[in-house]
Amino acid sequence: MKIYLEKLMNRENLSIEEMKIATKYCFTEDITDTEIAAFLTALRAKGETADEIAGIVEVIRSQSPLTSLALPNVMDNCGTGGDKSYSFNISTTSAFVIAGAGITVAKHGNRSISSKTGSADVLEHLGVSLSFSQEHMEEILRENKIAFLFAPHVHDKLKHFMKVRQELGLPTIFNAIGPLTNPVPLDSQFLGVYRQDMVPMMADALHKLGRRRAIVVNGAGSMDEASLAGENHLTLLNEGKQTAFTLTPEEVGLPVYANEQIRGGDAKDNADILLRVLKGNVGPYLDTILLNAGLGIFANGASQTIKEGIDLARESIQSGAALERLQQLVAYSKKIPSEVL
Repeated sequence: MKIYLEKLMNRENLSIEEMKIATKYCFTEDITDTEIAAFLTALRAKGETADEIAGIVEVIRSQSPLTSLALPNVMDNCGTGGDKSYSFNISTTSAFVIAGAGITVAKHGNRSISSKTGSADVLEHLGVSLSFSQEHMEEILRENKIAFLFAPHVHDKLKHFMKVRQELGLPTIFNAIGPLTNPVPLDSQFLGVYRQDMVPMMADALHKLGRRRAIVVNGAGSMDEASLAGENHLTLLNEGKQTAFTLTPEEVGLPVYANEQIRGGDAKDNADILLRVLKGNVGPYLDTILLNAGLGIFANGASQTIKEGIDLARESIQSGAALERLQQLVAYSKKIPSEVL
């Protein structure tokens, strides 16, 4: 570890292989809290690269048994957090709409870290289990098109990292990599980041992690979701090629809303908003989901254009398919006992 710490302190970037070696050492019994803290701090001070992000993510994913799931064309949609917008659970709500459009979604998430209510908080309030077994996870994904992967449950070997991270109380590489560490092999992804300068780097990291298609977005007002408040900055990754573009709500036939109009609250408040959206209640919450779910559908490649993706998202809600995906997930949670992976 000393070799890599010296390189980082000299502001030298680590290769993917070097990052893998250093990260693997962090999972051994020989590692100390001081070494992990120094590693995370030195990375942050230098500034992480796409290679370093891809390297640490590959090792973290390899520690979970869910990497063995063999399902075709699975995607995830998630933001990094950190935008301090206190919005409702946009990616969680969008995931059911995307699944309702026929796309398999392995929704990876956690409890609240930088927002009022995390995906796990709102789904738990709705009656969704946070601890499906590997066998049941695969069954649910095949039959229901969506399952929830609670990060601490599928990454239980990260406890040492998390302890040091909490004690540091500073931003680290983990503030960026959460959405990338989904252990299920993903074909495509819709990823939100709260900093515009991170968009191309995260798209590059997704390419190195093997995504066929992906979209990375930094929303208007520095949201880690697509926003109806103005201009969004995006990069489309398609078969290794990156295309940067901007998008406003007017371009896809949606109204403009200030980000303050999509604020959320506690788990109960956000669960109520989620249900109202899936039941088709019109307003800024619904339109925000149409934009984000539409982009997710386009990121997967299930639509040829973003506008077509939005139309498919609207159909998913109006037909009741999106709400049915949630109801079925709750039903599975009631009949399947919670288990440890």
